[in-house]
Amino acid sequence: MAEGVAGSAPEGREPVEVAVGVLVDAQGRFLLTTRPPGKVYAGYWEFPGGKLEAGESVEQALRRELQEEIGVTIGRAQPWRVEIFDYPHARVRLHFCRVREWSGRFEMREGQQMSWELLPVRCAPVLPGTAPVLEWLAAEARAGAAAPAG
Repeated sequence: MAEGVAGSAPEGREPVEVAVGVLVDAQGRFLLTTRPPGKVYAGYWEFPGGKLEAGESVEQALRRELQEEIGVTIGRAQPWRVEIFDYPHARVRLHFCRVREWSGRFEMREGQQMSWELLPVRCAPVLPGTAPVLEWLAAEARAGAAAPAG
């Protein structure tokens, strides 16, 4: 199982930089997609995104990956959190960005599935690197519910 603890990987395992989009619609739902067939953790649910290429910023990589994988062009990607996860196959640094604007029609171009979700999520299994994001969203929802009206 992956660990969300920075520095827990063996020495010499440089993290792969990954841009991740937390797309949130007007109803507060967020988009999850499955890992494509033939990839590690195929069928696990995750937030869409992918690896940064040489010279790309996180936002540029996210824009490219979401166009390639799910067919939409995103507006601004708001940097949110960064986490390092150690999977058996790779150490990854996940750059989570919130995205609230996009254009185009969703097309699952790699044979993956998609689902607009609210908490608690209905789809399973969830990729280990995705689980903390669900916890962060739940904590924000609790904090928002506890905030006085104003």
